[in-house]
Amino acid sequence: MSATQVITTKGASARHTNRRPLTLRRFTTRYLVGIIAILVSIVVFIVPFLFIILTAVKNPQEASMLEFSLPQQGWHAWENMVEVLQTRNFMVLRAFINSTTLTVGSVTIMVVFAAMVGYIMQRRQSKWNAVINLFVLAGLIVPPAIVPTIWVLQGIGLFKTMPGMILIEVTFGLSFCILLFRSFIGTIPRELDEAAVIDGAGPMRLFFTIILPLLKPIAITVIVVQAVSVFNDFTNPLYFFPGDENVTLQLTLYNFQDQTLNQWNLLFMNILLITIPPLIMYIFFNRQIVEGMTSGAVKG
Repeated sequence: MSATQVITTKGASARHTNRRPLTLRRFTTRYLVGIIAILVSIVVFIVPFLFIILTAVKNPQEASMLEFSLPQQGWHAWENMVEVLQTRNFMVLRAFINSTTLTVGSVTIMVVFAAMVGYIMQRRQSKWNAVINLFVLAGLIVPPAIVPTIWVLQGIGLFKTMPGMILIEVTFGLSFCILLFRSFIGTIPRELDEAAVIDGAGPMRLFFTIILPLLKPIAITVIVVQAVSVFNDFTNPLYFFPGDENVTLQLTLYNFQDQTLNQWNLLFMNILLITIPPLIMYIFFNRQIVEGMTSGAVKG
């Protein structure tokens, strides 16, 4: 028998001896925790979503009972959707345009600025880094001050305007984005920067042609996470962007709920329409989100 065959035989024997029988304890540690996590996820996320769908396709009488059951008097999905879209002169469509504009503008600025700031903080060490880190962390910790912010926006003429609302969303989300980009940039070798500088690349060309294309995984993560956050934001547009012409999708929920009448079927249909775009983004970009969040965890 040759030496290779002896090594192969020993390896097979070692693998065979390492296969221990599946005991109850090993089954519990390997599978039971995962099964419990799946069941909890179903109860917490899927069951409420099914309740929203079932209530949205009922007539007003059945929906007012708020029962987790199939419609007994027919499915009214199309009628409810048309009525939601036509309410208050197609306010939902106007709100969708406003929410989309707000989301695209805010996320674009956040990605560009966060990538540039994260690159500078990671690559250039100076005595100001501690101060900058303090301000970045303060953006995550310090709660927003509503009244002073409104006073500042009124002073500069940006209250009740789309640019002012975009600046608000960028301000509240920029710190989180900077931390993600900074952590990811730490995994990019500095030799790329040095090689580009030797070839004659300036600072702007170095960043936009060499570094920025390498930030695609974390950029996708930031885009999806912040887009869903801005798109679903309720409180900031309520305070800083009032008015029927400035309404966003989350604020349209007030159309079907007041002190005297709750149109539950239309309210849940409106919630369903609002939920679909973020849900689609998470379904298609779930893998990229996980890769971007974990890619900078090795080195930072």
